Amino acid sequence: MESQVRGGTRWKRFAVVMVPSVAATAAIGIGIASNALAASFSVSGQSFKVRADTLVGHGFSQYGAIDSGYTLDGKKTAHPVAVSAFTDAEITNMCQSVVTPNIPLLGSVSLILKAGGAGTPVQAHNLYIDVEDLEADATFNNINIGVAGKDLSKGPGIKSGDTANPYGFAQEAESATLTDVKQTAWATTAGTFKLSGLKMSLSTGTKECY
Repeated sequence: MESQVRGGTRWKRFAVVMVPSVAATAAIGIGIASNALAASFSVSGQSFKVRADTLVGHGFSQYGAIDSGYTLDGKKTAHPVAVSAFTDAEITNMCQSVVTPNIPLLGSVSLILKAGGAGTPVQAHNLYIDVEDLEADATFNNINIGVAGKDLSKGPGIKSGDTANPYGFAQEAESATLTDVKQTAWATTAGTFKLSGLKMSLSTGTKECY
């Protein structure tokens, strides 16, 4: 079965159970290379934007969850997210940007990270992305929509420590290809994350990947 979709998902009114949708996510934050990252963590008060030309993933699953964390002034908060997971993924021409506002004497400062160009894509294994907003063209192969979260089997299942309903809505596919990807995310974890041709820059003002 092959399914194709284009559009954006906005999860502002998202509860603990994900709204049924065929919107997939795509990719990526600053790489974390370690053997396994199963534990959850408190997310920072800054989301980040990611743009990529393509993401080709094998073993895809998606479910709804809540990310607990802080605002920039230290107050506790929570963010509804769609967690997209891939057993293995390759991303071409990835750009990630984070803007830190209100720094004394400087104003806003932007961090931009680029990798996966020059013919060598970013490679990730057991990749989880906690997404708030997504736009992309997407093609899914052998997709199942409406699976109970605890029964995900084509890709990584619900991550240990995630605040997610194991009986809630989820979806999965043998593979997913996303092009012209633009997304806002709160967190990314991976078993391994290889960023070829990594370049990082800091600049004053607001400069984002899109």
